[in-house]
Amino acid sequence: MTLKLLALAAGLVSLAACHSASTPETAAAAAPATAAPGGHTYGAPLTAAGARPMSELRQVLGQQDSAQVKLVGTAAEVCQAKGCWLTMTTAEGQAMRVRFKDYAFFVPKDISGKTVVINGWAHREVVPVEDLQHYAKDAGKSAKEVAAITQPEEQLNFEADGVLVQD
Repeated sequence: MTLKLLALAAGLVSLAACHSASTPETAAAAAPATAAPGGHTYGAPLTAAGARPMSELRQVLGQQDSAQVKLVGTAAEVCQAKGCWLTMTTAEGQAMRVRFKDYAFFVPKDISGKTVVINGWAHREVVPVEDLQHYAKDAGKSAKEVAAITQPEEQLNFEADGVLVQD
């Protein structure tokens, strides 16, 4: 029981952290880790070499629940609270949420529409209603839109250890 409470508390703290106001530390976390030819990297340095297009993600996963992969696609939405997540659209038109390993870095909040390369783990998961509502709030959805989220969703998600935002 104690472990369950600790896990729940840790999850709530990480969700709440995304809502907190920007501080000098969070502003610094969004600063480029390194400049790369044609872009900036955040988190672990990476290049576009060997990146697979988002359209190949289902093939890469196959019947597996997760796979390590480097993908290239377009950033659709970005967390407007801090830049602590972004979404990319799959070939099927579904949003795939990209979170950053160990909450160790953020991306600029104004990169929607830019080409990004992400490196890490793609995985299928069932996302609880509370998390879906949290992400909707971070994306600037109305209270009515947030309240309309009443069912968990199976989604493709991604944990990135590095992101390259191409110019």
